[in-house]
Amino acid sequence: MALVRVSALPEGALDSAAAFHAEMLPQVRAALAASGEDLVLAFEPADHEHRGWRLAAVQQLAREHAPRRVNAIESDDEEAIAAALSYIDRAPGLTGQLLRLDRNGADGLLSSAS
Repeated sequence: MALVRVSALPEGALDSAAAFHAEMLPQVRAALAASGEDLVLAFEPADHEHRGWRLAAVQQLAREHAPRRVNAIESDDEEAIAAALSYIDRAPGLTGQLLRLDRNGADGLLSSAS
């Protein structure tokens, strides 16, 4: 599974969405075209105003590249990111989702369910 980190976007939701679509989206599409792998976008944390555009982007990318899976996470915690990647890898039906991560750590609970 490929991981693409999305960082250094403007603070405001509209400006951030515009920058993502102009600067990052071509790179994301190129990564998907060059690879047969599933993809996870890792966004830096942002307030709730960013959720709509981020979710719409990941959902459309998932539709365009099915049957490969495209998901996104929001976190700056490397342990949480690693745990989420492990979970996504073990959840073959999960696609088009935006997961907001915190430092509470659900991986132990998720791992014991498998």
